Amino acid sequence: MRLALLVLLFNGPAHGYELKQALEKLMGAAYPQPNIGQIYVTLGRLENAGLIKGEDVAQSNRPNKRIYELTEAGREVAADWFEEPAAPKVRDDFFMKLALAHETGAADRISLINKQRRYCLNAMRDLSKLAASEDRDKRISQLLIEGAMLHLQADLDWLERCQEELE
Repeated sequence: MRLALLVLLFNGPAHGYELKQALEKLMGAAYPQPNIGQIYVTLGRLENAGLIKGEDVAQSNRPNKRIYELTEAGREVAADWFEEPAAPKVRDDFFMKLALAHETGAADRISLINKQRRYCLNAMRDLSKLAASEDRDKRISQLLIEGAMLHLQADLDWLERCQEELE
């Protein structure tokens, strides 16, 4: 979330609730909705790190509103983020469970595979429902859902291969 907030400030100064709304609008229902408290904690950390600066703005009949603006250092960090490829996820809790079950006999490997398969199938079903209900104009959200479904399908294929190898 840290880098997403920095990049959203490329558009200009904003307060925390505006940033939350911008994330929700961009990502749609497919992405976990950001917690406003976490956004403000993250903004505080970004400000302490000198990546953004905040200024309190008076409002009539309401408490002051803190508006955040990107600093040059923050702009550089955000630009560097776009230059760096995203690393594939290699560490996986399920694989660790599978390896440890095999090594220690603490759990049945095939049972673990079957539970994980059911989880993936349920997640795929939920994403299909979400895709059907999501506004077609939200192309970013649709791409996010499609990507998640492709990852799940790859996981299901891999689980099939694990079961074949371990039986």
